[in-house]
Amino acid sequence: MSSESKILNVEITKAKIHFVPNIVYSRAQSKNKLCMDLLQPQMNRRMPCVIFITGGGFESADRARMPQLRMRLAESGFVVVSITYRVMPEGNFPKPLEDVKSAIRFVKAHSRELKIDPEQIFLIGDSAGGYLTAFAAVTNDSKDFNAGDHLNQSSKIAAAVDLYGISDLSKFDFTQFQNSNLKNFIELDKIDSANPINYITEKSAPMLLMHGTADNIVPPIHTELLFDALQSHGIEAERFLIPNANHSDDYWVQDSVLDLIVAFLKKYSR
Repeated sequence: MSSESKILNVEITKAKIHFVPNIVYSRAQSKNKLCMDLLQPQMNRRMPCVIFITGGGFESADRARMPQLRMRLAESGFVVVSITYRVMPEGNFPKPLEDVKSAIRFVKAHSRELKIDPEQIFLIGDSAGGYLTAFAAVTNDSKDFNAGDHLNQSSKIAAAVDLYGISDLSKFDFTQFQNSNLKNFIELDKIDSANPINYITEKSAPMLLMHGTADNIVPPIHTELLFDALQSHGIEAERFLIPNANHSDDYWVQDSVLDLIVAFLKKYSR
């Protein structure tokens, strides 16, 4: 005698997500091809797009990082693009930033087939990726640091999220990388040219800045300096400190953090 089947009533609240790996977005700027991976909600409309810029101390750029954040964004209705960019020793400043802007222009150039709204491009990055995110956001819609492919496309974005990124290289302790290639990222006499806080204008994009109070790699003063500079220029900005959070630890995958990021991006999406 079989048991009676049970009924599970299900409400559809999110779309299926397709994963599309290894899309080449640039060949012109690197000895190796630069690739992106795509998380694409299966919706019959153009969607906002978030470009994720991974951290890695400018010595690695593993686009597979932070899958929980990227999946949460995709489930919230964003096409999520995760990119690799040039790293040291090849990727000295400003080459990684040029790659980020190249990725922005690529998704705009291919917005139709990717089902992306080209007017709703967002950036999010952590650590070194946060630095690159902030730099692309403050130089928003400018010709600065544009190079490579699809130069007919704008690199303008709608808003950006900087997670514990550097804002002033002169205040960063490079001695922790003294045995690495990172010491050659930027010549010391040119360090001011590599600080995003020096490029803020009225065209800079709105930003969400987040930092852990226990960060022992990039001190919270970096997002504080950037936050103050954005506010002094009249740019919309929010900054949140997370007590006891360290650099890229378990705090950064908690629902309260991910929900805050999604809410900020939705605020600036149509």
